[in-house]
Amino acid sequence: MADSPKVLDEFRLEVRSWLASHFPASLSGKAAGVGLGTNIQGELADDAEQWRKALADKGWGAATWPVEYGGAGLSQKHVRVINDEMGKVGAFNPMTVLAGMGVTMVGPTILEYGTDAQKLRHLPGMASGEVCWCLGYSEPGAGSDLAALTSKAEDKGDHWLVNGQKVWTSGANIAQWCGALVRTDPKAEKRNGISFVMMPMDQPGIETRLIKLITGTSPFCEMFFNDAKAEKGELLGKLNDGWSLGKRLLQHERQSQTGEGGPRPVAGTRATLTDIAKDYVGTDDNGMLDDPDLRLRLAEHLMSAKAHRLTISRIAAEAKGNVKVTAVASILKNSATDVSQIRSELLLEMAGHQGIGWEGDAYDESELENVRAWLFGKAMSIYGGSYEVQKNIISKNILGLPETTQKG
Repeated sequence: MADSPKVLDEFRLEVRSWLASHFPASLSGKAAGVGLGTNIQGELADDAEQWRKALADKGWGAATWPVEYGGAGLSQKHVRVINDEMGKVGAFNPMTVLAGMGVTMVGPTILEYGTDAQKLRHLPGMASGEVCWCLGYSEPGAGSDLAALTSKAEDKGDHWLVNGQKVWTSGANIAQWCGALVRTDPKAEKRNGISFVMMPMDQPGIETRLIKLITGTSPFCEMFFNDAKAEKGELLGKLNDGWSLGKRLLQHERQSQTGEGGPRPVAGTRATLTDIAKDYVGTDDNGMLDDPDLRLRLAEHLMSAKAHRLTISRIAAEAKGNVKVTAVASILKNSATDVSQIRSELLLEMAGHQGIGWEGDAYDESELENVRAWLFGKAMSIYGGSYEVQKNIISKNILGLPETTQKG
């Protein structure tokens, strides 16, 4: 679809009109109610399901995907228009959560590496939010050094027999499908002999156990394979080339964690960090934040957040609307981590004793949520590839520095 300014302006009017007719006003600003393993409950549940179906029918849950796979065949520029207009009315795209790792990671990888049959089998369910996916990557002895994985898949003629253990698997307890990196050639060098297989979770050979985090809840699980089965047709990509495919999938994951791409409320629809600071700390006679040191650090943070967003916009503009996932995602992933974690630190600091609550009527809902978000946000430095791993990628693939990590 052409994306000239005139066409995009006409499309914006179309999106605005469609949202007015299809997005339930009762759900405005309720995106936080959709999480991995949870969905909007109570009297709004019917409205949430109505919204999911409408978005799925329109193909806007994965709008850049081809129509035959549940998308709408739109360009990135069209998607930005959709996100802009959604943000203005407090709308959101639940598919990126309801599908687990599907829309943001597994789906884009299947689009690149999958057969026509695999695309038709798996992509529509992701795009509609009806099928949830998890990823079997990390293991107890293979975290950042993922190439050390030992989970194996044995060729049994018409299927693979999978044995081993994965850990920190988000949403494994609710997922219907899993994409896993497994060793298919134990005699090969470390990064060779690895393949990516897809398997249904509803089988006796797979067991999951929740890992409770300090926040009191968790999307993470341990996952055990005990003669689990993956059909031969569920090998994604080439046999023993899973390392290349797995790295590509992680680029998609990091891209999804940069803060780019989703609907964002327009200015004025919620309290800014500056407003919150003034409410807690107060202002001087000139209306400035009554804490010079906090004022300076808050200004530095706001500049960093703005620089992060502008960098995302610049990369998108340079790509002429067709954003390609590259090693640049590692820069943005670390930048997004810094911005998010510093924001959480500032929120707790400016709230004073109201920023250390865990439960009780002395704290309002946002204060309690800020504490839990601060704790959970520590994981950003690790999941999707640790902060240090991203620096290695940046140094080698962007700065051109020599390889310093183990080869093989």
